Amino acid sequence: MKQTQNLVPSELDAHLGFWMRYVSNQVSSRFENQLTSYEVTVTEWVALRALYQQATTTHANLIDELGMTKGAASKVITKLEAKGLASRSYAADSARDQVLYLTPAGKRLVPRLAAVADENDDFFFGHLSKTSREELMSMMRDLVAYHEMKELPTK
Repeated sequence: MKQTQNLVPSELDAHLGFWMRYVSNQVSSRFENQLTSYEVTVTEWVALRALYQQATTTHANLIDELGMTKGAASKVITKLEAKGLASRSYAADSARDQVLYLTPAGKRLVPRLAAVADENDDFFFGHLSKTSREELMSMMRDLVAYHEMKELPTK
């Protein structure tokens, strides 16, 4: 049996992941709380924003874009439909393919929610210089690309 050495564990706050999670939790929690007044969840906001970019999209394309399972994406769309923010119908050329789109209410809401997201970013990162913010964004994007992360943060 191999004898283990007495290792001194590193301090919790010596880990970059600890600090990233610490900040992320605070940023996400504040944003989530702000969205409650609009009766929208973070997951719904991400789906709304993805739908806003396109006049229409398919259920399959939304699943790919969000990195969600088919069931999870379907639940989000069902909730958005119930709130009158999105709609789905079958494609004219297919009885199977669903076409998704924002309703007029959904189209009006997305810019308002984007302003809330912008304000939340400014609250947490506004004290950083523009260069520092761009460098931090670049580093985060680099990590996403390097690790081939596909699933959008919706939780």
